[in-house]
Amino acid sequence: MIKISTIACSFLFVSSMFAQGNLVENGSFEDYTGRVKREGAIAQSNGWASATGTKADLFAPSKEGIANTPDNIYGTEVPKDGDCYAGIVAYSYGDKTPRSYVITRLSETLKKGKKYCVSYNVSLAESSKYAVNQMGMLFSKKEFESVSKASLIENAQVKSDKIFNAVYGWHQICGVFIAEGGEKFLTLGNFNASQDIKNEKNKPVKGGAKVTPVIGAYYYIDDVVVYEMDEDTPCDCTSDEPNEEFSTMIYQKQIRVDETKSTPKQVIEAQQLYFGFGQDALTPISKTSLDVIARVMMANPTMRLQINGFTDKMEDEVGEEKEMYADMDNKRIAAVIEYLKSKEIASQRLIATPQGNEEANPEILETDDEEVAQAKNRRIMFVVR
Repeated sequence: MIKISTIACSFLFVSSMFAQGNLVENGSFEDYTGRVKREGAIAQSNGWASATGTKADLFAPSKEGIANTPDNIYGTEVPKDGDCYAGIVAYSYGDKTPRSYVITRLSETLKKGKKYCVSYNVSLAESSKYAVNQMGMLFSKKEFESVSKASLIENAQVKSDKIFNAVYGWHQICGVFIAEGGEKFLTLGNFNASQDIKNEKNKPVKGGAKVTPVIGAYYYIDDVVVYEMDEDTPCDCTSDEPNEEFSTMIYQKQIRVDETKSTPKQVIEAQQLYFGFGQDALTPISKTSLDVIARVMMANPTMRLQINGFTDKMEDEVGEEKEMYADMDNKRIAAVIEYLKSKEIASQRLIATPQGNEEANPEILETDDEEVAQAKNRRIMFVVR
């Protein structure tokens, strides 16, 4: 099992924020120079640097597996926006590994008394043995440019008490900052003393990428936004957060099928996809299963595929009052169809079959608690026709 919470803002909302004027000029780390070949390369992302002597990382599409996206030395993550993201060590057990931070100069100096909507997204790397809270945003008049590898213990103006334990998905840290005036720099990371940071151990991700364990918490960072608020541009960046009060668990199992000894039907029907509460986002593991399905279907052009989408009971109950949770079976099926179409599988070969929550997953065990059982129900299963 893995725990996951994916915070997704709509395209229109993100676009509107940039139209209002994002003061972080390279907020998604897309503008970079040269090939990213190794760790500690954040300075190749234009406008970004490390705030201490411990170098932060940049990940970009590359032939170098160490710093590639979506697969890299620390795990697998699809960028929140664009093709790139940064990465930092936010915590290490016993402070054995120095923390790292990313810093950028804002395009405008902040104005005294003005309100700013500020946010960025984090995703816990699979290699992390721990997840932590207190991820923050620190605005300052002067630039941190120490060569020391010591942690920055500062009073971040915006930070979260939530422990961010999502792998294969993004959490958004968001808040309103009232400027003292004169702030020119933004630094991202964890600024609390270790004894003031809550942590929890992570279980290994089944079916995930093979990575070298980090005895700490390593986070990817993407989509950094700062903009000045007024009556026409309120800070509603968290208005679409889907599931803070609900389970953040995704069930996942290792799918093993010997294609040399199995029929195409058996290969496809062995694949199963699972989702977070109120979510239709495909995890990298789900996309791997869909790649298998697409390959088998391309080799068997007369094959048709029935896509059975399921919800859990609470999703359907909440969906009666909140539209964003309604019809999750159909939404999940639509996500699968769009992905298969992108792999050149004709829509005429795909049969959408929403199932709701009436049929429980037969793999639910008596020993499963309610959260695990419902996570197993949020799924897509396949039948070859």
